[in-house]
Amino acid sequence: MHLNLEELRKLVAGDAVAIRGVATLEPAGGPGDKIFPPTHAVDDKNKKPGAKYAFETRRINRQDTTCVLIDSVQSQANRMEDALQALWDEKKIALPVVSVDFKNVAPEVGRVTSLTAPHRIADALLRDSLLGNVLFRLSDMGKSLTDTSPKDATALFKVCPTGLVFGLWDSTGPKGGLGAKFQRALVSEIVGINAVLGSKTESRIDPMNILKKAADIYEAEGDERWTIGIESDQGTITAADGLPALRNPEKPARFGKEGKPSEVNHGNVTPSIDSIGGGVTIDEAKHTVVLSLAALRRLGFASGANEARTVLVALGLLAVLAAEDRGHDLRSRCLLVPKPGCALKLEAVGRDGNTTNLELSLAGAIALYNDAVGKLPDGVKFETDAGVLLAELTPSPKLADLVTRSRALAAAETDAMES
Repeated sequence: MHLNLEELRKLVAGDAVAIRGVATLEPAGGPGDKIFPPTHAVDDKNKKPGAKYAFETRRINRQDTTCVLIDSVQSQANRMEDALQALWDEKKIALPVVSVDFKNVAPEVGRVTSLTAPHRIADALLRDSLLGNVLFRLSDMGKSLTDTSPKDATALFKVCPTGLVFGLWDSTGPKGGLGAKFQRALVSEIVGINAVLGSKTESRIDPMNILKKAADIYEAEGDERWTIGIESDQGTITAADGLPALRNPEKPARFGKEGKPSEVNHGNVTPSIDSIGGGVTIDEAKHTVVLSLAALRRLGFASGANEARTVLVALGLLAVLAAEDRGHDLRSRCLLVPKPGCALKLEAVGRDGNTTNLELSLAGAIALYNDAVGKLPDGVKFETDAGVLLAELTPSPKLADLVTRSRALAAAETDAMES
């Protein structure tokens, strides 16, 4: 089925319970090439091989199979929202977006939007920002979200429709844990099949071959960070002639633990083997996407319910294809590509289990979504055009101060770790 707006309306109003897609992926380097899954914290009591990775046993073809998580549902959602953000930035889609401008307190971060904040419109970064001179959640727009619910999702649809697609829990709003909660309607995950743990080596050869006994390294004053200290016969320490002064001449401190050149990243690094997070090899990776039409049908709206649900389904499909179009360069040394003939294919799944193949390109998904948005009636119509912000917030003084203090503390801790 070539999916146009009329066919999409039929799916939304019909007996299809889901739209799903499956792709079989492999490392870009080919079968057997090592890839690196996401790593997780490991304490001193759990330094067994592979402890950094999320291994689990899954039932595949009636056999217990060792698998490893390559990209989680949460990570996939972030990638899809980032792809939607790019389309919105390029003014290709009309979508309500609320933004906070952090350029004055965190220039490298710049703008955080309801598409990039971890908890979408319910994120604390938006909650503690100002719309005009009022905290966002105390503004008319923010208050409209307080009583939204699956029974009437109109307010959330008009401010942050992605919250209805990817899920949202307003746990930091005025109602706390009793705040509105919406399940994920769209889930996507990539899992490595028949995963075998590997090892990686670490080493560094210094072209200058600086030896660890070459000098004693001390903390220097100002921005110099380090200097070379000379000990006199009387046991006093001074900086070598012509070099930066000691940070504390009366009680000079060695740089790092031992004051060796390696503390300032000079010298060789002895080769070592890491089996805790040494990567994996896999038979293949399975990418599975499920968009629940059943979940979206349970959402109520004050008016225009069918039109709103059609937009949400179109938005979910657009998110999937926009992220797919970017490829699967997931992290360093984890680039996956489809096996020949096994790229993502979409199909509608009926209540009876029968399936219908769906044909939809990214360009078609953009047009389909925009067509669906254009048919929204007044009660649920979006209030902004493509690429235009619904609201621009500024960090409240307390949030700006918290960010500034945190950055200063992080910089000080980094200096302390390196000294």
